[in-house]
Amino acid sequence: MSSASRKAFALRLDPAVHAAVERLAGAELRSANAQIEILLREALEKRGLKVGVSGKPRRGRPAQSD
Repeated sequence: MSSASRKAFALRLDPAVHAAVERLAGAELRSANAQIEILLREALEKRGLKVGVSGKPRRGRPAQSD
């Protein structure tokens, strides 16, 4: 997925939480960012909120309207 399709925002974490996320990410061969996303999805699903995966961005010129 391209970075243009992702929502970027600042996230302030307790250093101990960030270190734990980095350790878990390293153990699962992921980036800390990907690990945070997975943890958020798991927490949302546990609370009954199923989050789908966004589709790929459309490429090329828009269709011409007549």
